[in-house]
Amino acid sequence: MSAESTDGWNASMGMSLLVKLKSDLKAAMLKKDEVVKGALRIIISEFPTKITTPITLESGKKSTRAKRDDEITDDDIISLIMGLCKSERQTLEYKKEASSEYLEILESYLPKMATEEEIAAWAKENIDLSQFKSPMQAMGPIMKHFGKSADGNVVKKVLAGMAG
Repeated sequence: MSAESTDGWNASMGMSLLVKLKSDLKAAMLKKDEVVKGALRIIISEFPTKITTPITLESGKKSTRAKRDDEITDDDIISLIMGLCKSERQTLEYKKEASSEYLEILESYLPKMATEEEIAAWAKENIDLSQFKSPMQAMGPIMKHFGKSADGNVVKKVLAGMAG
């Protein structure tokens, strides 16, 4: 059993990421796929503390509560998984390892990242650098367009190339 046993997720599947995680967890339990089951349980166990919504208590104090399933967005989960990937990469770096089954499973649930070429092509068509005091100010509109599928460092590199 390995990470290949999950199909991962993408928005075109027509189901929310939450539904997909839960159905994959059920499938992994039935297949007794401990690696996938463990990875999905870690993701889902993070929801109550990481995916919250602000509330004001009767006393007037600000607090948060876990979002209900119907309030959780794909972006909420994607942000959470990106955070888990980041900490797993740091752990792997420390252990001097390139990847892990856990990281591969996590990444299978993230949107495909936009390539440097895709970002550059969109930026050339839609961004006029003369409108900005510095090229880096154009990061906002680019990141807004690509959302979670663009890596900020890649966008910086593209803008540095356009300015140069």
